[in-house]
Amino acid sequence: MKNSILNFAEEFKYESEIINEDALGEYKHLVLAGMGGSHLAGDTIKAIKPGVDIYIHKDYDLPPYSDSFFKEGLLVVSSYSGNTEETVSFLRLALEKEYPVIIITTGGKILDIAKENNLPYIQLPLVDIQPRVAIGYVMVALAHILKDEDIINSISKLADILKPESLMSRGESLANELESHVPIVYTSTRNLTIAYNWKIKLNETGKIPAFYNIFPEMNHNEIQGYDSKLSDNFCPIFITDSDDDERIQKRMFILKKQLDDKGIKTINFEVEGETRLEKVMNSILLADWFSYFIAIKNGVDPEEVSMIEDFKKELNK
Repeated sequence: MKNSILNFAEEFKYESEIINEDALGEYKHLVLAGMGGSHLAGDTIKAIKPGVDIYIHKDYDLPPYSDSFFKEGLLVVSSYSGNTEETVSFLRLALEKEYPVIIITTGGKILDIAKENNLPYIQLPLVDIQPRVAIGYVMVALAHILKDEDIINSISKLADILKPESLMSRGESLANELESHVPIVYTSTRNLTIAYNWKIKLNETGKIPAFYNIFPEMNHNEIQGYDSKLSDNFCPIFITDSDDDERIQKRMFILKKQLDDKGIKTINFEVEGETRLEKVMNSILLADWFSYFIAIKNGVDPEEVSMIEDFKKELNK
């Protein structure tokens, strides 16, 4: 896992190729189906370019959109392993209804189906990393499918801009600061993708419970939960951003002070970067290091996801 994080910037040197590209017609939008790490790239692209036409589906089968909506779009089937049960069901229904489809995967059942049906597909590099740290590869593939030159040009520069090693010590410090508390990650609505990414990394890599919520919504409900002794077990982590609306920044400041006055442990850090894209990607890298050092501190393997694999085995019985 450590090497995967250190080599993360190299993923943006990847040049994707669409096999059977001639089978692609015109499309107005993308419907991206993926679970866990396989949809994080879509979330990230939406975070750096709000309004981009990607609709993300994280469930079995097809989302409840109209027949014409599907036919005017392109259904992107994203599964790093190529065997994700929910995503396979999405693909099979899409084929049954003859909707336009493209595949992003390293192999597995989904790649087999693509080859059998002469579907367009992008085969990601088959490297020994977990899907949650393969965001770069999938971002490059998605940008290719979107045909968005701004996104393509921006993310191609990340190979030289991102410096994963420079965030390592900060991630280790955060892990030591968390101690034995359960983290709840808070940020603005515009940075929801960052908070969700942190939660995933803390769960899968750190092997700890972790939760997230966003401002201002949490001020209308979740805030009251801290008026309880149970809240002593939690550590709210405030991800602040100088580009956030001043009203949101004020809300974060007030809540943090309220919690500090109650003696509840809190952590605060500001996202850093010259551009929106750099801020998002640096935050993702910091989450990787934070969760990695939590796993090391607790004496568990940051790479393996044994409960997830055992769960899948039970499903297949």
